[in-house]
Amino acid sequence: MFFLFDLDGVILDSEPQYDKFWNRQGELHGCGNNFASKIKGQTMPQILTKYFHDFSDDEKNKIVSDCMQFEAAMECPLIAGAENFIAQLKSQNIKTGLVTSSDDIKLSRIVEKFKMQTWFDTIVTANRVTHSKPNPQGYLLAAQDLKTDAKNCIVFEDSFAGIEAGHNAGMKVIALATTNPRKALQATTAADLIIDDFVGFSYEDCLKMI
Repeated sequence: MFFLFDLDGVILDSEPQYDKFWNRQGELHGCGNNFASKIKGQTMPQILTKYFHDFSDDEKNKIVSDCMQFEAAMECPLIAGAENFIAQLKSQNIKTGLVTSSDDIKLSRIVEKFKMQTWFDTIVTANRVTHSKPNPQGYLLAAQDLKTDAKNCIVFEDSFAGIEAGHNAGMKVIALATTNPRKALQATTAADLIIDDFVGFSYEDCLKMI
């Protein structure tokens, strides 16, 4: 099997901080309440196109700049057990991939901070896709990079759009109840398995699932 991971809410415990930033942007720009939930899994260009298309270039650039400053100052821990789980996979020579809506600039900073250079065999960022989640493009690109069929991949996701993207790609999906509560995931997604985090979770648990 091949294992594909989202970043925010799956590897990084960053979603609560992003929620504050994007909900604030929603309030400032008249995008309604709980704006953060509307843009989960979307790339910055797609957020700007969909929700800020009437804004001037200067206004859009200000949102991008504010987000970059926020990310640079943001302190976020890893999801509990994530590093150990990936280390376990790599010790068994299992191929892994990262599929994120973050861009190359943010990702390079995160990779350096957490020394992730050896964690993943392929990385798909926002710079490589033209369609964001729930479109399966990112996950299909990762499978292509790893030279495997989608049916051989297990996806780890936290957002509704990400879970849907994994299923749309024809992959098994394990949902983490980090961004959305377990009850909401059970009620509104077809996740093959739901876990709270990676503590106590093993490769053997994945094998039992399939």
